Amino acid sequence: MNIKRLFIVMFVALLTLPVVAQERGRDHRYKVAACDWMMLKRQKLGEFKLTKELKGDGVEMDVGGLGARDTFDNKLHQPHFRMLFRNTADSLGVAVPSVAMSGFFGQSFIGKPTYDTLIDDCLSTMEAMGSKVAFLPLGGIQEDWTVQGPARAELVRRLRESGAKAVAKGMVIGVRVPLPAKEAKKFIKEINSPGVKIYYNLQDALDAGRDPVKELKTLGKDNICQIHLSNTDGFNLKDDPAVDLPAIKAALDKMGWSGWLVVERSRDKDHVRDVKRNFGNNIAYIKEVFQND
Repeated sequence: MNIKRLFIVMFVALLTLPVVAQERGRDHRYKVAACDWMMLKRQKLGEFKLTKELKGDGVEMDVGGLGARDTFDNKLHQPHFRMLFRNTADSLGVAVPSVAMSGFFGQSFIGKPTYDTLIDDCLSTMEAMGSKVAFLPLGGIQEDWTVQGPARAELVRRLRESGAKAVAKGMVIGVRVPLPAKEAKKFIKEINSPGVKIYYNLQDALDAGRDPVKELKTLGKDNICQIHLSNTDGFNLKDDPAVDLPAIKAALDKMGWSGWLVVERSRDKDHVRDVKRNFGNNIAYIKEVFQND
């Protein structure tokens, strides 16, 4: 091989290295995403370019603010926005594995009369973006639904109904619950719908002093649809003394779980406003631990 030909081969190989690495991440059993609302890009077209720059495999898109509205403040109600967002995501190779109903962090899922319309809105948005998981936090419920009573009965009824809608579309609703793993598993069994699973949140376990590895094993792979893999703000994941990602990966490997790991928080307290630094560092570390095999 002459020198000129060797140079061309080496040049082409160098150009394709990032593409090969990206394809490996895209095909890996673990994929990494970040929440658009926490990156200050809620339903902004720039969320896809930012995710691409941070080397994420995907982005968890919020369905829009809620407030006193009957449904979400969702740009994707409009067909031209549906086409624009989907085409932009596809052109950049950025997936939208899940759509979040973050409005329910502050509002009650059992107190909202239009909950069925809200679920329909979320599922329709998921269809537009090719998503399979809806994220539903239950933090806005004021009544104690963690024990048997009217609040829990109504929550179970609504989730069972919503789960049936999700199943009909080949989707699943992932609920974030403040319960220990045994109780969370019991709650999912009570709902008794393949369309409702646990959206596991690492921060909740750590805040409550629970061992995430034991929690994950107790829940089992079939009850977990997706994972928010970040802690409360203070440190980036790599520097957080409370987080042992290799141990979490070992547990998930042994369980045979696969899916999306989503960065929500874990912002450095000294650089809390630096989106690219925080989310870039966290995505890079998760990929280092989970995709480096």
